[in-house]
Amino acid sequence: MTFGKIALLVTAGALVAACGEKQDKTVDRFIDSKHLSTLKAGILVDPDGCDTWLIDDGAEGYWMRRYDKYGKPVCSGVAPPGVATGPYNKGTPVTDPI
Repeated sequence: MTFGKIALLVTAGALVAACGEKQDKTVDRFIDSKHLSTLKAGILVDPDGCDTWLIDDGAEGYWMRRYDKYGKPVCSGVAPPGVATGPYNKGTPVTDPI
């Protein structure tokens, strides 16, 4: 079997494996599996002074820009730029390894 045929078989196998069942993306499947809504969020203020929702789940983390109901970024001034505030690393017994 030539290298090209082996590469084709490996690629085809990877594509078929990617077509498995869809997973619920709202559930953490790591060490302390739980629904993501049970985690506590904080706010990280970006360099522009705008808010980003922040959750630190030990080895994993989640963040998303904060927007108002009109789709504009929220820049609340809750903290100086570059500072995270709130209980963003609460809600999990897993400690951050870094």
